[in-house]
Amino acid sequence: MNRRNFLKKVIFSTGAMAAAGVVPNTAVSLSGKTLNTHIGRKRPNVIYILADDLGYKELGCYGQKKIRTPNLDKLAAEGMRFTQHYSGQAVCAPSRCSLLTGKHMGHAYIRDNYEIGGYQLAIPNETLTVAEIFKQANYKTGAMGKWGLGGPETEGRPNNQGFDLFYGNLGQVQAHWYYPPYLWRNNEKIFFEGNTNHSGTHYSHDYMAKEALQFITDNKDNPFFLYVPFIIPHLSLQVPQDSLDEYLPLGWPETPIRKRHYSACDKPKATYAAMITRMDRDIGRVMKLLKKYGIDDNTIVIFSSDNGASDHSVDVEFFDSVGPLRGLKSSLYEGGIREPMIARWPGRIRPSSTTDHISAFWDFLPTCCDIIGAKIPDDIDGISFLPTLLGKSGQQRHDYLYWEFKRAGAQQAVRMGKWKGYRKNVNTNPNPPLELYDLDADIGEATNVAGSNPDIVTRIEQIMTKAHIYSPEFPILYGES
Repeated sequence: MNRRNFLKKVIFSTGAMAAAGVVPNTAVSLSGKTLNTHIGRKRPNVIYILADDLGYKELGCYGQKKIRTPNLDKLAAEGMRFTQHYSGQAVCAPSRCSLLTGKHMGHAYIRDNYEIGGYQLAIPNETLTVAEIFKQANYKTGAMGKWGLGGPETEGRPNNQGFDLFYGNLGQVQAHWYYPPYLWRNNEKIFFEGNTNHSGTHYSHDYMAKEALQFITDNKDNPFFLYVPFIIPHLSLQVPQDSLDEYLPLGWPETPIRKRHYSACDKPKATYAAMITRMDRDIGRVMKLLKKYGIDDNTIVIFSSDNGASDHSVDVEFFDSVGPLRGLKSSLYEGGIREPMIARWPGRIRPSSTTDHISAFWDFLPTCCDIIGAKIPDDIDGISFLPTLLGKSGQQRHDYLYWEFKRAGAQQAVRMGKWKGYRKNVNTNPNPPLELYDLDADIGEATNVAGSNPDIVTRIEQIMTKAHIYSPEFPILYGES
């Protein structure tokens, strides 16, 4: 058994038990090694809810004025709001890979959307995911929503990556419509009679939300990890009439959209807002169910988005979707990767708190390890932000955050303290110029200050070289094949 497969079997220690309320009371033996596990009754449940293509300023608690998000606003009022949190990538699949594996885009296996036979490139079996860490801690694990990390016959399917139950879209293209002919439940296709992608009566989001609620009901007496990667508000723009009716009376000016791939929409503004409000409604149902079963105080709920607002078919100016930030989905400027993140944990996280701690998707895995007392793998890029959640001292900070993305201009980006470095055309130019922005003074990345800060430019260029590890599936730099 190689080291990675061994880690996929068991990786526990006594770290962070006090913070998580964990009591070690047993041990297991594997391949001649004895390791601590934690079977204490106070182990917290973890729910991570992920929106799809939600802009930084599309929640009321982040300044949105037109879209109603009362339940997420309440989540923020009862928890902590992050103002400098970043997604793993500027598009869907790699961002999910970063979240689940704790690695940034110079190190992750999946670095772009990469379709094979209707599904995305699969993460290999030896990949260690956060779900496997929970599973080895005797947690029940469920994922309801969009997967995007491998098809039904691959090593990357959810049941091979630590999830006891999966329900939703395995492939990302399947998730482009809300009335699909079928969804997956583990290895079985669940068909919806009358659905034809562009129309029907079975709205896929509602079924994902229902399964998430049922998973909580079924596991209310067990510690559980629930991952809910909703497909809202990703195109197509589709929503049931009862949600649309909430916004039609506002009389917003509308221009119908017609796309060759996505479904047509006559009321795109009202539909987009209604989709987000419908997702918010179901998040409220999750919170009510936790209180009903008396597990609210022992459950940490985190909400974020996989990348910035859509770069087409959504009126981002009308909604002020990213506020002062530059760029949208597919861009490594702030608007493509800076995301809302809310965390709520009654009695542990101070209500109505805000943090400017700089964090990213790859921090989620080590944070979960700290929460449940598991050993943090030593080959990841993430840093636990549990001290920030708990308001404790000693929060470790990143030396830098790193992204690379071959599409939309072959981009690299680095966040280093207040500095943001960005360059493009790295696949065609061996020495592309670096743009430098002081985010403390220029959050909109409008003024390039590279010329007056040559030492900072050199340091960021060195980081870009150091952080990038060649991938045959995702070559990006000049001269790579």
